Amino acid sequence: MTYLVIAAFVAILASLGAALFFMMRGSGSEEQKSNRMARALALRVGFSIFVFLTILLSWWMGWIQPTGIQPGQ
Repeated sequence: MTYLVIAAFVAILASLGAALFFMMRGSGSEEQKSNRMARALALRVGFSIFVFLTILLSWWMGWIQPTGIQPGQ
């Protein structure tokens, strides 16, 4: 689970960096830069939602605990 969350955070940072790159130095017309930047930011939002849902599902399935203490102890 830890590796999955770390990989998702790296993907979020990578897509944010790609959006910055396309905003600053993307080649092509202004419309192409805008489309590439919007696509990169949409991926970032998608990865963020994936991380949130994965953490929520993991908590619901009992794979992780919010405080690290098992319930009932």
